[in-house]
Amino acid sequence: MKTVIQKRAAFLSQFRILGFYCATAFIVLSLTGLLINGLNLGLDFTGGYLTEFTTEQSLSQQKMNTLLTAYLPEAFELSSSQNGTNWSVQQVDNATSLQGKTWLSEFSAQSGLIITPYDAIYIGSQVGEELINQGGLALLTAVIIILMYLSFRFEWRLAAGSVIALFHDVIIVLGVFAWFDISFDLTILASLLAIIGYSLNDSIIVGDRVREIMKACPDKDIDAVINLAIKSTIVRTLITSGTTLATILAIWVFAGESLAGFSIALFIGVLVGTFSSVAISATVPQLLGLRSDYYHKKDEEVCDLP
Repeated sequence: MKTVIQKRAAFLSQFRILGFYCATAFIVLSLTGLLINGLNLGLDFTGGYLTEFTTEQSLSQQKMNTLLTAYLPEAFELSSSQNGTNWSVQQVDNATSLQGKTWLSEFSAQSGLIITPYDAIYIGSQVGEELINQGGLALLTAVIIILMYLSFRFEWRLAAGSVIALFHDVIIVLGVFAWFDISFDLTILASLLAIIGYSLNDSIIVGDRVREIMKACPDKDIDAVINLAIKSTIVRTLITSGTTLATILAIWVFAGESLAGFSIALFIGVLVGTFSSVAISATVPQLLGLRSDYYHKKDEEVCDLP
């Protein structure tokens, strides 16, 4: 029985170390995508025209894209509902862009489609620049507050593991959006803030458990302490992550195109957040030299004070 337990402990330790190296590789891959491709910023940030309309006939997105490509001289991004009658066209703000109210009636006459305009709005580039600044400030503020909280809550090695896991989760999500050229808009920025909170929650649960075991069992090896902490929290983590993923999946499937990017970001964030709580936030402190008798020595230092 003891041999089986030892084998399981050794397997978990190997999984954590291997997971840490995999996480490092994912970070490098994501940063490469961000450097090479960058983020495909949506109209919320770049500015431009958003035109929404409906067609009486149901068309495939490929067919509608072909018709619009022959008519609109500039680049555009087309999205539609599942029934192929509700359409949204995004055009970057430049000198050749045609306003939606101007071109829709002409396009309807030339294409032979029965089109009903729904909405046509313009977002200025100055507004987009302001949104980038405000969004970046919001992310920076959240990170600073989290760093301050962790510095008071945990020993610095445990805090470092939580911070690295947090950055890992955000960078992976941004990397996926860069590699797959998914539009990055305000809803994605909101999802990043949610991912930061979710990642921190997972890391704090594991970190708290590690600290409790270190205080209760100062003679245990740090590897055994971390493995025990993961075993005692993994069921709760998986249940929480599973129910959250089910909710996000429902939004992804049923909420339509407008929330697709938001759902993708959250889905990836929850997955990598669950992974990083084991592979990074629980492993980094061990790699940085955290010892299981840390809190026991701290108590002894306090007792030795004059």
